[in-house]
Amino acid sequence: MRSDNVKKGVERTPNRSLFYALGYTDEELERPLIGVVSAHSEIVPGHAHLDKLAEAVKAGVYAAGGTPVLVPSIGVCDGIAMGHEGMKYSLPSRELIADSVETMAMAHQFDGLVLVPNCDKIVPGMVMGAARLNIPSIVVSGGPMLSGKQGKRRVSLSQMFEAVGSYKAGLIDDEILDEYTQNTCPGCGSCSGMYTANSMNCLCEAIGMALPGNGTVPAVSSRRTMLAKHAGMQIMQLVEKNICPRDILTPAAFKNALATDMALGCSTNSVLHLLAIANEAGVPMDLKTINEMSAKTPNFCHLAPAGPTHMQDLDDAGGVPAVMKQLADIGDLDTTLLTVTGKTVGENIAGAANKNTDEIRPIDNPYSTTGGIAILWGNIAKDGCVVKRSAVAPEMLVHEGLARVFDGEEEAIDAIYKGEIKAGDVVVICYEGPKGGPGMREMLNPTSALAGMKLDKSVALITDGRFSGASRGASIGHVAPEAAEGGEIGLIKEGDIIKINIPESTINVAVSDEELANRKAAWQPHEPKVKHGWLARYAKMVSGANKGAITNY
Repeated sequence: MRSDNVKKGVERTPNRSLFYALGYTDEELERPLIGVVSAHSEIVPGHAHLDKLAEAVKAGVYAAGGTPVLVPSIGVCDGIAMGHEGMKYSLPSRELIADSVETMAMAHQFDGLVLVPNCDKIVPGMVMGAARLNIPSIVVSGGPMLSGKQGKRRVSLSQMFEAVGSYKAGLIDDEILDEYTQNTCPGCGSCSGMYTANSMNCLCEAIGMALPGNGTVPAVSSRRTMLAKHAGMQIMQLVEKNICPRDILTPAAFKNALATDMALGCSTNSVLHLLAIANEAGVPMDLKTINEMSAKTPNFCHLAPAGPTHMQDLDDAGGVPAVMKQLADIGDLDTTLLTVTGKTVGENIAGAANKNTDEIRPIDNPYSTTGGIAILWGNIAKDGCVVKRSAVAPEMLVHEGLARVFDGEEEAIDAIYKGEIKAGDVVVICYEGPKGGPGMREMLNPTSALAGMKLDKSVALITDGRFSGASRGASIGHVAPEAAEGGEIGLIKEGDIIKINIPESTINVAVSDEELANRKAAWQPHEPKVKHGWLARYAKMVSGANKGAITNY
């Protein structure tokens, strides 16, 4: 056992004395040490209950003959961090989380890991750390929040942000805004739509790193506690058989994850995170691979913000296994692959069935024959950009409009709230990329303001930043190269014509190559927005969004 490095022999008596200081018995030290990495905190609604789940995991580890060791992870609540400088820390925190998982596991020589995350960057950060370490690991997330209510309508966080735009436009009053505020988020769990957290929790199932049910069983359900206990038990099987993340995170497994991503209509952030996890697992993957999978994978689900349904509805309909079963039935899934259950994908989904064809469209009636995410290329996105196609109104799939250019989110949101953006415009937000932000802030406030003002079906938004999974409309992000690196998005001028064609995967500014070359020759880099602290270091090390915004060593 790896943990013998800190437990066995005369040379390790000082180490053992410190275990005794913690109250561990000789019997416990004879067993495998299992790190239970919990992101519990009192600031993230999705993590408020993770202390209870971590205890359930520990019970499962004990029951199966291991010794659980609880260790912490940080986590940012994107909703609370949204719209101010705190959002600069959200995506970069993914790297800190991966590094901390590596640090705690290596320093203390754990034999296996149970990862207990829930929200946006915490899930991929922990999986990245596990892939890097390549010791037996399993994910058990905290589960989705139940949907809230506004009047008789079920709502989630995306409608809460959109309500602000409606209020600014005079479409709702103080009383209705307060009703949204009080009732949108009814309790613990990751916000109830197919946002980034739930996307990644579902994709952990699809890629084989979590037990079935991980993505959809509600946070408040007793089934979630049972799932945590079973994850604690199952890590002991993984340790015994030495089944490690890279045995599971194969090129074919990433294709399974991408197919499920497209079928579910996951967040655009899943592109960043799958690229980053693939990098840690040593699996080649690029944006072209993502578009190839999108081109052949039907979209079966329209959960919030793309539609009116929520995560508990997907769970009731059969969850991720039901979606994967449909993909397998049309030959879009490799069912032979190993998973953390110790069984194959095919064995895991053998008994799955679509229990509600209103929530999961059947094979012969998908929302579209192509996936929920699309990659676009053009003269302002030579290295690509990303859009959640399933959340774009049909009339906006092809759009041409005047560029309204802003150097940063604050300028753009101010113009939107002042009513300066008109139907047909294309809002361009520059210098919000991984380096330029730094940290690639989410643009949920401007997209929600546009939606709340009923402009989401007539105004597009493009940025080198990114979007929350709660964003909807023609929201095109991750533009690469970013403006801070001299990317062409930073050369767009007010009044230029922007042409977007999502079905044809193109995005261009209607100026000549010669004119773009002249603008590039005259371009001067901006002063860094952050010059101190670890974000300044991050800005120097981070790659482009097309590579997953990973940090380069």
